[in-house]
Amino acid sequence: MPVPLVEVVRSRVLESVHLGDIAVCDAAGALLASVGDPDRVAFARSCMKPLQAAVSLASIDGPVTDREVAVMCSSHNGEPVHVRAVRSLLKRGGLDESVLRNPSARPMDPEAAARVKGPKRIYQDCSGNHAGMLVASVDAGWPLDSYTSKSHPHHRQLLPLVRRLAAAEPVLGVDGCGIPVHGLPLRAHATLYARMAVAAPDHPALVRVLDAMQTEPYFVGGRERDDTAVMEAAPDLVMKEGAEALNCVLARSAGIGVAVKIHDGGYRAAGPATIEALHQLGLLPPGARRRLGPAWRPALPGGDRPAATISPIFTLSREHS
Repeated sequence: MPVPLVEVVRSRVLESVHLGDIAVCDAAGALLASVGDPDRVAFARSCMKPLQAAVSLASIDGPVTDREVAVMCSSHNGEPVHVRAVRSLLKRGGLDESVLRNPSARPMDPEAAARVKGPKRIYQDCSGNHAGMLVASVDAGWPLDSYTSKSHPHHRQLLPLVRRLAAAEPVLGVDGCGIPVHGLPLRAHATLYARMAVAAPDHPALVRVLDAMQTEPYFVGGRERDDTAVMEAAPDLVMKEGAEALNCVLARSAGIGVAVKIHDGGYRAAGPATIEALHQLGLLPPGARRRLGPAWRPALPGGDRPAATISPIFTLSREHS
């Protein structure tokens, strides 16, 4: 069962509680720590993008910049820098944004959204991931019009990689952006992330993906995004946000994977819970606590001043299984 992970206190009154589950695993699949139910099944959503990008990158001919690789892994804000990176990536395949099949949207970032006339596919947070699949399809000779189908060669290459790294058989569904999505127990998500560190030396494209995310974390999310903030504050960590409040993190040197799922899908709780788990595991370097304060214990406004706080309230259990 999910347990209380994060509480919201407004004017000294407990207003809300977010339940959830956490799993921490090593590359052998051993459960190192947990809270709640580590076997709770959740769809990977955008937490699968690093592996999706690695499959794309392995089929792309010629040089690709770190920013372009990072935006292939992103759920970006739609800020101008992100849109330029997606367009640059598409141009490498001789493509433009008309080939994208992700949904149209306005930028997630309020400042960027205020500057555009209306929704477009390229502004939507998954456009970089889709652009990578399309450019890979051009270079590999795969069909473009069916790249969102589970029968497409890209997704057929991805599936055995997911099985191997997660050590589990995924449930296949359809993601919000239209491509296949993989449902796995939380401990399998954590194992998959831990094993990326082990698998990377034998998978040059995966090495490049992890390096690019760490080198250009702003292109993975953007302004006021938790995964960007964590990677900027803790250079050894690779973090990816996913829809419905799933976060996954790889501690690259330690070979540890962390998966955090908020039960009600409330994303405001996912960042504080993830950062608190990393703190309890000793994975945050000196100085990161101060830098991550606004994401770790965010303040909610009451008019033009802070009126409420979001705070993690759990303690990881270190029992091995």
